[in-house]
Amino acid sequence: MTERAPLSRKLSAIAESATLKVDAKAKALKAEGRPVISYAAGEPDFPTPQFIVDAGIEAMHNPANFRYTPAAGLPELREAIAAKTLRDSGLAVEPSQIIVTNGGKQSVYQAFQAVVNPGDEVLLPAPYWTTYPEAIALADGVPVEVFAGSDQDYKVTVDQLEAARTDKTTVLVFVSPSNPTGSVYTPEETRAIGEWALTHGIWVITDEIYQNLVYEGIKAVSIVEAVPELANQTILVNGVAKTYAMTGWRVGWMVGPKDAIKVAANLQSHLSSNVNNVAQRGAIAALTGPQDEVEQMRQAFDRRRQLIVAELSKIDGMKVPNPLGAFYVYPDVTGLLGKTWRGKTPQTSLELADLILDEVEVAVVPGEAFGPSGFIRLSYALGDEELLEGVRRLQELFS
Repeated sequence: MTERAPLSRKLSAIAESATLKVDAKAKALKAEGRPVISYAAGEPDFPTPQFIVDAGIEAMHNPANFRYTPAAGLPELREAIAAKTLRDSGLAVEPSQIIVTNGGKQSVYQAFQAVVNPGDEVLLPAPYWTTYPEAIALADGVPVEVFAGSDQDYKVTVDQLEAARTDKTTVLVFVSPSNPTGSVYTPEETRAIGEWALTHGIWVITDEIYQNLVYEGIKAVSIVEAVPELANQTILVNGVAKTYAMTGWRVGWMVGPKDAIKVAANLQSHLSSNVNNVAQRGAIAALTGPQDEVEQMRQAFDRRRQLIVAELSKIDGMKVPNPLGAFYVYPDVTGLLGKTWRGKTPQTSLELADLILDEVEVAVVPGEAFGPSGFIRLSYALGDEELLEGVRRLQELFS
């Protein structure tokens, strides 16, 4: 009998999301009764604000929401997104320049599909979110990592980008605030990178999912606000997941030039059609309703940020840059590697993360998930008591 034809080589080469993998392992251990504390998932621990939930409940009573709606999104939601984009990113757009997607992750995927051709090189500042290189590969692009370490606050420079640019470079990924580092580019740094991309005709895909989660009185200036002329070669990715504690609602969006949005909309019309209408109604409420609870959540994240940075900084051998956005801290742990802890001598941050989970039942994501080894990511989007207990265990382990 003839052997079955092989599976897709492209999909077989794609790695599982490292952050979701670590989080799933932590949850499985918890289910076994082990007192695991997980800093792995990038998910607010707050409930979705009640007025948003109420909008979803009301939507369930309207039969119109049980039908197909425009694949690019409900007109009312696209109008609300246009208003938010002007308010927070300084860019005036028409609803026709917006596609509503099943979470920000689908927007990331579609953005690369829209502007990357086979063999194109995509400059990817590292540390990076684990999904970016896989999404680039799915678009037949070539990710080119440009690394900035803790000594640079994990922010790349124009000189580094220029050194990595070739005649095959067509796209730059720009993320501020960053996942996994929490770093936020200054307005001057953002402007310099935007002007460089404009000069060389390079597309920019900018992920702004954390733009409202910033601290110490700063603003995450959008690259299209810093360089308005760049709007014709920029796709903005965003969503309600992080700011509004709506990760499970799965509503994101992409904003860009009409020709890029058109080809992405064509893809979505075959890929998934419209996003769940009830969730879209909830997103409308989130963007147009009161923002009091959003501010309360931001303040709670800020308090936790200060606490975890202060406590982790007490560990000798752990260098902890101060994150100004998102809800992650990204310590440089090279000072802990090559030393023996409870009979084990980790040489990489992957081995260190395994040691931490095995010895003190704390789950962190190793730097290998986001680029080079030598770092770990901890999300401080978890309860204050758990946050402190987990850090206390780390302090005891590395004392």
